[in-house]
Amino acid sequence: MKGVTIVSRKKWLLNSIDKNLAAQLAEAHSLDPFTALILVARGISEYEDVEEFLDNDFSFCDPFLIKDMDKAVERIKLAIEKNEKIAIFGDYDADGVTSTAIMMKYLKSRGLQPVSHIPDRISEGYGMNREAIKKASEDKVSLIITVDNGISAVEEVEYAKSLGIDVVVTDHHQAGESLPDAAAVVDPHREDCNIHFKEWAGVGVAFKLICALENGEYSDILNEYADIVAVGTIADVVDLRDENRAIVRYGIAKINSSPCDGINALKQISGVGERYLSSLGVTYSLAPKINAAGRIASAELALKLLLCDNLSDALKIAEQINECNTQRHDAETEILDEAVNFIESNEKLKYSRIIVVCGDGWHKGVIGIVAAKITEKYGRPAIVISFDGDEGTGSARSIKDYSIYEAIKSTEDLLTHFGGHKLAAGLGIKRENVNKFFEKINEYAANQSVPVPCLNIDCKLNPAYINADLLTCLDALEPYGAGNQQPIFGIYSSLIREIREVGEGKHLKLDIQKSGTTLSAMKFSTSLSEFPYREGDIVDLAVKIEKNEFKGKIMPSVHIKDIRFSGANDDRLFGSIALYEKYRRHEKLNKQEAEYMLPSREFLLSVYNFLRQNRIWPFGIETMLYRLKCSSELYCRLNTAVDVLAELGLVKIQNEKYIFDGEGKKTELAASAILNELKEMGGASQ
Repeated sequence: MKGVTIVSRKKWLLNSIDKNLAAQLAEAHSLDPFTALILVARGISEYEDVEEFLDNDFSFCDPFLIKDMDKAVERIKLAIEKNEKIAIFGDYDADGVTSTAIMMKYLKSRGLQPVSHIPDRISEGYGMNREAIKKASEDKVSLIITVDNGISAVEEVEYAKSLGIDVVVTDHHQAGESLPDAAAVVDPHREDCNIHFKEWAGVGVAFKLICALENGEYSDILNEYADIVAVGTIADVVDLRDENRAIVRYGIAKINSSPCDGINALKQISGVGERYLSSLGVTYSLAPKINAAGRIASAELALKLLLCDNLSDALKIAEQINECNTQRHDAETEILDEAVNFIESNEKLKYSRIIVVCGDGWHKGVIGIVAAKITEKYGRPAIVISFDGDEGTGSARSIKDYSIYEAIKSTEDLLTHFGGHKLAAGLGIKRENVNKFFEKINEYAANQSVPVPCLNIDCKLNPAYINADLLTCLDALEPYGAGNQQPIFGIYSSLIREIREVGEGKHLKLDIQKSGTTLSAMKFSTSLSEFPYREGDIVDLAVKIEKNEFKGKIMPSVHIKDIRFSGANDDRLFGSIALYEKYRRHEKLNKQEAEYMLPSREFLLSVYNFLRQNRIWPFGIETMLYRLKCSSELYCRLNTAVDVLAELGLVKIQNEKYIFDGEGKKTELAASAILNELKEMGGASQ
């Protein structure tokens, strides 16, 4: 399986920093000046905000401030006193599994024998359903507690009530127009819930409920469950600020000192062993495996792992989950290849504001990951739909500052169901409505201005300051995750002195020189044949600084997140890209836009000669701009020139490569429909 190349070029945004304020901050809080600089770059500058961010003895808010928490506690305590049979209804992702696990563990610690139900992703889908409720009734369940779901289960809760089952809803998703008529609805996003912090994951809300059941006690609950709560919080990509930051800080400490057997087993099969695991390690090593169980097999397998109280048994389950993760990766690669091939062959789809791609029999457990990778590749929201007959299940992902949930909501008359939040959502749709759905959601997007994907650079960094002391400064900013991303530094106007292949040609090591300092930087998952830069190029690097331990010594390692030619003007570049895409969507250009897009005969000749000289060009238009010594704003004109040459049969475009095919061929520019159309729009002749 070849695997799709992910294009990650984003618009660079360098944070503005008040250095005087950073100096004041460093003095007031006894901080390293560099740490203070990063905090100011991220807008954390008020005294109380800094203290809260750095506080290792964080004070959690009273859980009873959450609406209906008192009702939930009252009903659950009654069930405990009467030894009622309780069922926990969870969800199949890592947030739902960890939520279910801590509720099960807690109720067992109170002497109950609760049961759980996590719906099958494929056969049941998200949330409560009547069949599961009916089975709970047959099993003599008198109370259902939902975790990470239930806020939209109005009809299902009513059905449970008709069977004599009370329901306590705990959720963190957005509430609809009406709430379920449950014994309690604990969701901080209720409009009538006035609490300063609302951004818990589902497992965070479940954690707050357990604390409330213990009369607001936090320390014992954290000591018992912080590792599991942290994994679910990190996996659900909620902002790591306020209580979430504190939860993860406690959880990471427990994961590295005394994790439950299930998480310990996951660490072992992930190759972590006894090494320190950071929040980023959880993101990349543990969370995907828990999610994989629900995507490929059954989330019950992941729940069984977290409830396991024997390391030997936990290791056996963890191995099964690891195999699920391997299968997940293979299925994801296959679907992504197929989806991208379809997008590349469909001009209307490729240049749409929101990409909607469909396939028959695609594994529903991985289409969300595929949607995320398509979003990363094309820099715009993507929806991937898998059909089983006439029934389609879709998963959507978005880019920062654009609500895919609201976009999908604008098409709700075409859907069987939908739900989600700003950056991710799911939907159901009939096959007959897909074309209308594509048109309608893109009409909505045309009126909303979809932003371009951006890469935030915290600050510029001189390579001379990359040392072990810098690692100590960065430690103060942990844990990293959503809302507190690992810092990205800009190393500008640097000379590439040498490029070397490492890791059997899978990765590259670059020797970079700036201001008399030379450093080595890694570009992972990039082969030499894919790398558009050459020795001698002057480039800007966006880098992360990682810890590298070798023979007991910890040193900084520079990892390249993004790279561009020095002097690139991203505002002009992305404006030119937007103009080109507007034309490719067959939207009307004004006279000025058409004239700007139109390549002259001389410009076309220079592009023709460049491609003839290179024969095969695999590095895209932006790199071609640089090699042709064109400015960033000419992206649209250069791309149009290549399209004209392809239209005239002088160039082939295959697998995202431009292949010269014009040797010995003669053609007339007057035969180009593209040129003629642009001339007509511009009212010009050439």
